[in-house]
Amino acid sequence: MAENKITRHPLPDLSIPEMRHEHADVNVWAIGKVAIALILVTIASVFLMFGVFRYFELRENAGQEPRPAGASINAGKLPPEPNIIYNENEAGNLQQIRRGEEQLLNSYSWVDRQHGVVRIPIGRAIDLLTERGIPPRPQSEAGVAPRAQPEPSPQQEPSPQQEPGAQQDQAK
Repeated sequence: MAENKITRHPLPDLSIPEMRHEHADVNVWAIGKVAIALILVTIASVFLMFGVFRYFELRENAGQEPRPAGASINAGKLPPEPNIIYNENEAGNLQQIRRGEEQLLNSYSWVDRQHGVVRIPIGRAIDLLTERGIPPRPQSEAGVAPRAQPEPSPQQEPSPQQEPGAQQDQAK
């Protein structure tokens, strides 16, 4: 067996500039070869992934029949309206939806007649909020002590000229 002999080298003379650093520490050519190999493996893996995706795409499309160029869409196979996949009259449908929304926002109607809940126009609701203010929220027992709430005003019988929304707000 080989013996482990400790060989002692004399300390370098630091007055000589060539002796101040190690010349055999880094093998630059080996690091360069590893960098070149890493670049080549990265490029090869990119091409390999493109090939795999192309294979899966062809395999997926092989089971499907190609659609003829002049084929029309069968309305019996489309999902029910409103159809976001295929909509011949999209602009007209959008206008119809907007008209319905405007009607809800700007008209009076009953939401729940049994409980006296009505829908009032958004402009009137904003006016009522500015007149009466937003009621304070109840505070939780774990939080800060609740603020003093204002005295409720005596409820008046609504006059026939008031809107139905005012009747509902006074009932609360």
